[in-house]
Amino acid sequence: MLNQSADLDLTFQALADPTRRAILERLTKGPASVGELARPFTMSLPGVMQHLAILESSGLVRSEKIGRVRTCQINPDVLSQTESWISRMRMEWERRLDRLGAYLTTLSDEGEDHGPSN
Repeated sequence: MLNQSADLDLTFQALADPTRRAILERLTKGPASVGELARPFTMSLPGVMQHLAILESSGLVRSEKIGRVRTCQINPDVLSQTESWISRMRMEWERRLDRLGAYLTTLSDEGEDHGPSN
């Protein structure tokens, strides 16, 4: 569980930046070279490379260098693990909120039963 927590930390840190989210969004359409990924941004190529390094260290992106071209692709397994964690947390909070709602309904019903008599 501790290792999974560290992996999730890296994933959420990587997803915290809008540039990295945009790169991931582009990679959902298929593999792309670093040059293709850098094209829409107004930052330097080394800046884009730093973002890609963070995405790779989190496991969200894999890259392969063939000749002089580095091609990146998304790693769907890491996204699935993150989605699974978010889903578990959502279900837990929905369960807690349902229990709170039931408790508040009980309090409200008790208040009506023992309210002031006229």
